[in-house]
Amino acid sequence: MASQREKQADRVPRTRVDKFAERRAELGEAALQTLATLGYARTSLREIAQNSVFSHGVLHYYFSDKVDLIVCSVRQYKARCVTRYDRVTADAASYDQMMEGFLRALGDTLQGEAHMHRLWYDLRAQALFEEAFRADVTAIDKSLENMVLRIMTRFSELADAPLALSPSLLYALFDGLFQQHLLRHLSGDAGAVDALRADARAAINTLFGVTAPAG
Repeated sequence: MASQREKQADRVPRTRVDKFAERRAELGEAALQTLATLGYARTSLREIAQNSVFSHGVLHYYFSDKVDLIVCSVRQYKARCVTRYDRVTADAASYDQMMEGFLRALGDTLQGEAHMHRLWYDLRAQALFEEAFRADVTAIDKSLENMVLRIMTRFSELADAPLALSPSLLYALFDGLFQQHLLRHLSGDAGAVDALRADARAAINTLFGVTAPAG
């Protein structure tokens, strides 16, 4: 059996790794607002440092470059988005309840976190040009596709109707709707949030053959 000292030695590197990862997560979270405001092209580690309480040296120690920091920040933000919708799915006991919870969360995130989502679409567009982004963007995209699939699977169960579209088509449908209305919202359209909710409701009801009440 390994001695107590050997066991402790094995734990030291792991502890250091965990602390390093925790510090990266903290810095990534702190940088989110600056990143979301400035976008990819206008952001540098020095610019982020000037808009936060952290020095340029600290950021450079934990992140190799701005790509590393942006990916870390966006991953954390999108992970929170996934759990938000998972709570809606878990709490819904009927189709109507699921619909209202989903539409409320969808509209709230468009209205309250538009700049964060803009950063994500900026990052995804950059992946078309910069290989450094592609693996991480693909992984985030897949997590969002899986989130949409879980939501639509729950709608399918509650509507007692088959899920006729593939996961990739479902994701393309709702991601496209969200991006379209995000642009409207950022352009000052006061009706963008309500329009997103109305379009999402119509799409879901059509998918599952549910007739919306008149009125």
